[in-house]
Amino acid sequence: MSKIREQRIERIKKLAKQNGGMITTSQIEKEGISRVLIPTFIDEGILVKESRGIYYYADEFPDELQVIQANNPKLVYSYGTALYLWDMSDRIPHSYEITVPQGFNASRIKKDHKDIRIHYIKPDKWEIGITETQTPSGNTVKLYDRERCIIDLIRRKDKIEKQLYLHALREYFADSTTDKTALIKYAKIFNIENRVRDYMDILI
Repeated sequence: MSKIREQRIERIKKLAKQNGGMITTSQIEKEGISRVLIPTFIDEGILVKESRGIYYYADEFPDELQVIQANNPKLVYSYGTALYLWDMSDRIPHSYEITVPQGFNASRIKKDHKDIRIHYIKPDKWEIGITETQTPSGNTVKLYDRERCIIDLIRRKDKIEKQLYLHALREYFADSTTDKTALIKYAKIFNIENRVRDYMDILI
């Protein structure tokens, strides 16, 4: 193996370790490596293609939560997936739930990730409560904060499995570090303030 080639592979390996095993085409190019070499790296088993423009180093196990979100800035983890990431659910998601603004073309996400569950909401409501946290693998992803998760559960109570619903509510209201002021603020925006206050009276 030539020295230049060896250096390229080492840079790719370093990138992978910094990003939970995942590498994008733009990251590869920023390292001074031409994208035309990517098919060769795939053929030789150095890179594995995950989806368009997203790869992972063959010796690294990819973080699926990070990979799904990598090329989709409008994708926010929500509902059961967000609850799991906040430790408000003891269930490991078998399929991931995301929320996107109405009008967003999710066809590519559906094509690349068959089991994903997509929720749509008006654009002005979509952005409320977006924050970041780390996945179990230590990578940063976007999701709704705990208060927005509770709002979504209450709004769609009839669509949520009862055990998951009750467990999340108990976890949230038993935690003194949660932001009840933000919860009421969100409740007013979504026109469910009375329902939220009823839960507060019962569970706090």
